Amino acid sequence: MPSLPPSLRNILIRATNWIGDAIMTLPAVRSIRQNYPEARITVLAQPWVADIFAADLHVDRVILYEKKGRHRGIGGMLRLARELAPQRFDGVILLQNAFEAALIARLAGIPVIAGYSRDGRRPLLTHPVKLSDEIRRVHQVHYYQNIVRQLGLTPGPDKLYLPLAETEQRWAREFVAELPRPLVGINPGAAYGPAKRWPAERYGELAARLAEESGGSVLVFGTAQDGEAVAVIRGACPAVIDLTGRTTLSQAMALIARLDLFVTNDSGLMHVAAAAATPLVAIFGSTSAVETGPFADRVMVVQKDFPCIPCLKPECSTDFRCMLEIGVGEVLAGVHRLRGKAR
Repeated sequence: MPSLPPSLRNILIRATNWIGDAIMTLPAVRSIRQNYPEARITVLAQPWVADIFAADLHVDRVILYEKKGRHRGIGGMLRLARELAPQRFDGVILLQNAFEAALIARLAGIPVIAGYSRDGRRPLLTHPVKLSDEIRRVHQVHYYQNIVRQLGLTPGPDKLYLPLAETEQRWAREFVAELPRPLVGINPGAAYGPAKRWPAERYGELAARLAEESGGSVLVFGTAQDGEAVAVIRGACPAVIDLTGRTTLSQAMALIARLDLFVTNDSGLMHVAAAAATPLVAIFGSTSAVETGPFADRVMVVQKDFPCIPCLKPECSTDFRCMLEIGVGEVLAGVHRLRGKAR
């Protein structure tokens, strides 16, 4: 496999499409910058993950791939390629795995195209990276750093970081300034599907017990689609502060960075908390905590040991016991252990 040319000066990075995946690529983005300190680095990202890269000092610019808008369908993909072509990128590193990512790069006339050789895109790559069975089983942070390593570059530290603009940090400071502490966040959603969601009734009971025990504030994070879950949680704990659908991703990230504790399903915001080094309890069902768990030190993972785990299905086709057998007391015990209050 040929190494990337050291002469690259105008580099495009194709971002992944999910918030959690994008967070887990950040060490690789930093590694690319460290290997090309003088290059202009642009990230091509879908709008819902663009905030992750907008304040990153390792990135010079973000271009939006509006796949659900102006770049929709085959015609939109061709339009995007035509928009990229005049930028005269001399190389692209595909952190996103799809065939489409390589095709757009080829249509844009980018001479160096590097990424994992998968999804039928090998003929489109000039610098294919072999995807071994071993790499498939490691944590995703290592999975993306392996691209850097196999391209002949020197990987930087496998440590997450959370890029935040000063405006969002100031907004978050002001938002929480008058709230009683400790500040506890809960996240009942998960975009992947219901198999990753602990029941809202249990989040409600947990919120009520946390508020009663600590006397602090409980903030609920998520999107507008989590409204039904929030209604259930508020029924058990009316004092929760509902932030679902009421913040930008940047604002949510800045708030999570200021929390004393975060309790969450396996989700994008879980990885935000890990990157912010916010102590967190992560509730896992159908997915693998080895491959996509929170990549941080102050973490408690709650997951049952059943033969069907990880099934990686968005919806459970049997009895959902991987989540239903996780009780509130078990999650609360994780909270206590994390906060040094083992009971």
